[in-house]
Amino acid sequence: MATNLDTLLIAPYMEIDDQIEGNRRTGRPPLLSDSELVCLTVAQALLGYHSEARRLRFARTHLSGMFPYLPQQSGYNKRLRVALPLVKRLSHFGMATDTR
Repeated sequence: MATNLDTLLIAPYMEIDDQIEGNRRTGRPPLLSDSELVCLTVAQALLGYHSEARRLRFARTHLSGMFPYLPQQSGYNKRLRVALPLVKRLSHFGMATDTR
């Protein structure tokens, strides 16, 4: 299952990374990049997890190959709150350009 999920997440990750390429900050890069954070959020939404704890447990168990570093739940929530405008912008971009 992890291999199929990894394959499913590669295309969105590449698209997300291309869209936010110009948004790199100066200084030391975070252990979990913005692209990885947004892709992980998309994966969790696709899998239908509503509980943060379950999402992170699933990611640690099944997605550790794609996301070698996952913060604890509080750190993940902080990063997600800061990245919320980015997540919204990318979700609107994806909905507007998706012609399927």
